[in-house]
Amino acid sequence: MLQPIIDTHVHIWDLKRASYPWLQHDTSVLARSYTLDELEPERKKTNVVAGILVQAAGNTEDTELMLEAARATGWIKGIVGWLPLMNPRATQKLLEEKYTKEKYFKGVRHQVHDEENIRWLLQPAVIESLQIIAAHNLPYDIVGILPGHIDIAIKLAEQVPALRMVFDHLNQPPVASKEKFGQWGTLLKTAAENKNFYAKISGLGTVSGIGKSWGAIDLLPYIEYVLMQFGTDRCFCGGDWPVSLLAGSYSKTWQVYEEVLSALLSEKEKQKVLYDSAARFYTLE
Repeated sequence: MLQPIIDTHVHIWDLKRASYPWLQHDTSVLARSYTLDELEPERKKTNVVAGILVQAAGNTEDTELMLEAARATGWIKGIVGWLPLMNPRATQKLLEEKYTKEKYFKGVRHQVHDEENIRWLLQPAVIESLQIIAAHNLPYDIVGILPGHIDIAIKLAEQVPALRMVFDHLNQPPVASKEKFGQWGTLLKTAAENKNFYAKISGLGTVSGIGKSWGAIDLLPYIEYVLMQFGTDRCFCGGDWPVSLLAGSYSKTWQVYEEVLSALLSEKEKQKVLYDSAARFYTLE
């Protein structure tokens, strides 16, 4: 049975439109602009029927680029944009004067993994901005790469209890080292006790650290662990294109995820993880 999929993690970027500091010294296939037109042939090989664009830069130009693409692309149902969280007044103004009027603005993200200060999210100004976001019922995507990022998120949840958050790419599980499950697992289990935390099964091909030879056998223990902690109501998936190209094609990513989920879940449970839970988290129509 073919299950429709919401891809909750798609990127685009235009090097002429916005600044992407993380790409400045990149020499991989990522070091150029990417548009949704390029993804379309691969998407048609999958069951992806809806998608969420996720911020790739800490500026409003990137958010505008995503909004334009969403308006022009039928299958894109929302974006996770950027807000100046260090400036609560500016955050409030942008939300009230612009983004709350945008039907595609569905969430917020900041690239905390690129910040030198691991406690970046716990700064008073950022907490105040996240309280504003929570008051608008917008969720927040956490892009962490260290166990410490999970710990900070747990502390943040105590400060902003109304904020719904999702761990992008499962906050980098130790797939490469094959550790089961170490500090990552302990902290994620603690986070899962808070019903406002969700888990995004995404980016795991690149996390595996084995180039393009990764497969279901490499990911299954980690996805199974996350499903046990969070349940199918709080897990959903993302393709992470075009970053995922570092570990193979877009269609391969979805083939592997579906293979793992089919081994672990019933058809009804799979529908939650591939579609229903994402639709609810990002309040898609």
